[in-house]
Amino acid sequence: MKTFNTLADLAACVGQDVAASEWIEITQEQVNQFAQATGDHQWIHVDVERAKQGPFGAPIAHGFLTLSLLSQFFDKTIVVTEARMGVNYGLNKVRFMAPVPVGSRLRAHLHLHSATPLEGNGLQLQWNVSIQREGSDKPVCVAESLVRLYA
Repeated sequence: MKTFNTLADLAACVGQDVAASEWIEITQEQVNQFAQATGDHQWIHVDVERAKQGPFGAPIAHGFLTLSLLSQFFDKTIVVTEARMGVNYGLNKVRFMAPVPVGSRLRAHLHLHSATPLEGNGLQLQWNVSIQREGSDKPVCVAESLVRLYA
């Protein structure tokens, strides 16, 4: 966990690779729960036996499941002590670069692209996030994530 005391301390890291998260394992249970929550029950995700015969040789996580892990990656990797509230503001660009077979371990690399002051003692941060699968050189997902923090 990387700790910053103030928003200004974090803003001083613009242009830097700030942190990398711990590894998170993707389980079939998570994939099934995500399918239930979203209504996306495509066989490549939830039918283990059929997916073994498919193009990836195993079930794969939904791309949006991988993307939804951003909140967890941030929460477990960076804390700003003075921040009383943080909100996801959106995404500028997302690409799913490679599949995530069930059983894979993922981690995020967080690069702070910009920090823009907001009214009300806040900061809008643009993070360039690369989600990596253990054992692969190619990222599984890259995203420009916008987060707003308020002190």
